[in-house]
Amino acid sequence: MHTGLISGLVLAGGRGSRMGNVDKGLQPFRSSTMVEHVLARLRPQVGPLAISANRNLETYRAFGAPVLTDEMADFPGPLAGLETGLRHCATPYLLTVPCDSPFLPSDLAARLFAALQEQNADVAYAATHEAGLRVQPHPVFCLVRADRLPALSRYLAEGGRRVEGWYGELKAVEVVFDDADAFRNINTLDELRGLEQPAFPASLAQVASCINGYDPDALPVRDAQRIIREFVQPVRAIEMVALRASLGRVLARDLVSPINVPAHDNSAMDGYALRGADLPQAGVAGFKVVDIVYAGKPSAVVPGPGECVRITTGGVMPAGCDSVLPQEFADSGDDVAMTVRAGAIRAGDNRRRAGEDLKIGSAALKAGRIIRPADLGLCASLGFAEIPVQRRLRVAFFSTGDELRSIGEPLAEGCVYDSNRYTIYGMLTRLGCEIIDMGVVPDSPQALEDALRTACENADAIITSGGVSVGAADYTKQVMAQLGDVTFWKVGMRPGRPLAFGRVASNGRSAFLFGLPGNPVAVMVSFYFFARDALLQMMGANAPLPLLQARSSEAIRKKPGRTEYQRGIVARGPNGAPEVRLTGAQGSGILRSMSEANCMVVLHDEQGNVAAGDMVDILPFEGLF
Repeated sequence: MHTGLISGLVLAGGRGSRMGNVDKGLQPFRSSTMVEHVLARLRPQVGPLAISANRNLETYRAFGAPVLTDEMADFPGPLAGLETGLRHCATPYLLTVPCDSPFLPSDLAARLFAALQEQNADVAYAATHEAGLRVQPHPVFCLVRADRLPALSRYLAEGGRRVEGWYGELKAVEVVFDDADAFRNINTLDELRGLEQPAFPASLAQVASCINGYDPDALPVRDAQRIIREFVQPVRAIEMVALRASLGRVLARDLVSPINVPAHDNSAMDGYALRGADLPQAGVAGFKVVDIVYAGKPSAVVPGPGECVRITTGGVMPAGCDSVLPQEFADSGDDVAMTVRAGAIRAGDNRRRAGEDLKIGSAALKAGRIIRPADLGLCASLGFAEIPVQRRLRVAFFSTGDELRSIGEPLAEGCVYDSNRYTIYGMLTRLGCEIIDMGVVPDSPQALEDALRTACENADAIITSGGVSVGAADYTKQVMAQLGDVTFWKVGMRPGRPLAFGRVASNGRSAFLFGLPGNPVAVMVSFYFFARDALLQMMGANAPLPLLQARSSEAIRKKPGRTEYQRGIVARGPNGAPEVRLTGAQGSGILRSMSEANCMVVLHDEQGNVAAGDMVDILPFEGLF
């Protein structure tokens, strides 16, 4: 087999100027990164495998291949990586491929090797037929005899930099491949996003068929939530970000502690480190202070019987010591001597063991966690300068209706200002989404189709408000059905009965669609109890709604058979326990009631009237709305 004769080298050492001066190979692509796709395709074709890179070296090493940095200065491009690769090549041949071509052919090495052997050449490189039958060479995809290194070194020393120029003195063979896309370079973020195509294994109808008694005109809340949960697919693109930039982002992989925390047994108090066996069983015992240990400055002194070491909080425990007497517990003490009474402490007290907080190799933070301020400190304590996070979810949103006006426009008779886009903006911002506000879309089939196409070509999810109720024009259903797999539901809930959900597509891109009702309160309720969880699922986040319980201070009328969401104000009652009361009128258009509330009272499907004093579930708004 030829594979044992060929080493593989992924060229990832460039500056990536066309992609914003970031490492192209580390950019998220289809559930992993571009370089991981390249490695997966190249690995079966070669023997030893390495990566040529000049920054983010530890990140590249995590992919399981040695990393070679350029040994030549002056940034001579891919040829610097090729030269370094040839210097370290332990096989007769070296195959190079770029990190930004994740579709490289599975028979690249075999075909280049066969051509090189057949023509007894020094270099074999790939080429493809382009428009007009013109042959386009791809010299970065090349197989080189390792002993041709001197020719490359001479070319570079003379100032040569063109990738296709260095083998002018050698015998080179061009190997033409039919699939031009296999050698496609992804050079910009827009190109990268345009190629992110997740696979969708099931249709909406297939998912819904698993619900007993499924009826889109009378769908319980829990069934609608289940269908959405099982239909939505995560966007698994990952990016490495600086620690401070990770706040509020979703952790993409478990963070494994590289060290013990604390790294050594240390003191939890200011006091005296001693051997527990020396503590008196009765009366008073005296100790000689033989050293002072400060945090960060360990001592090599080993206290003997009757000896101790003065120690500050965080100081490394001296060898043989297993207990710390707080200085305020000493009967008397200074930097020379200390006395302690029996029973002041027990053996082992006030000693923090190595790995007590985190053991090396254990998960410090789990994937799916939304990074909080305390997590930044934890990551810093472990030495993480960068952490892997899910890329931000892109969500497009717009309102529909000829009666809507944007702020700043004159308000004609019969028209209203569009408030829904502002509440949706706030809710999406709280989730940490990358948002695309598309404004107000008029009641027109063509305008709606254009808006949906634009949205799904640029976003992962789309949220609309209005146009999904019984009285909406028929074209809404027709347009959404024309563009994808969408269903319209009448959900057993109040407020927010009408709901559209599915997936739409345009020009090879697709996005999940959440068609919310038009009434302002219904928009917020529908978002938080349907769209929010789905968007978090797409982000890979684990952040369920925090339902708590409070005692109702008043009677609440409720019909069994539907879920109701009432706006409430929760406060501490006379006995200190939380009590909740409604804000007043609960109409779905009364946005003021939502602004005055600090929680939502959740009355479940099977629940009937609530008597004063009954316990009810509530959803606190703090940190949510």
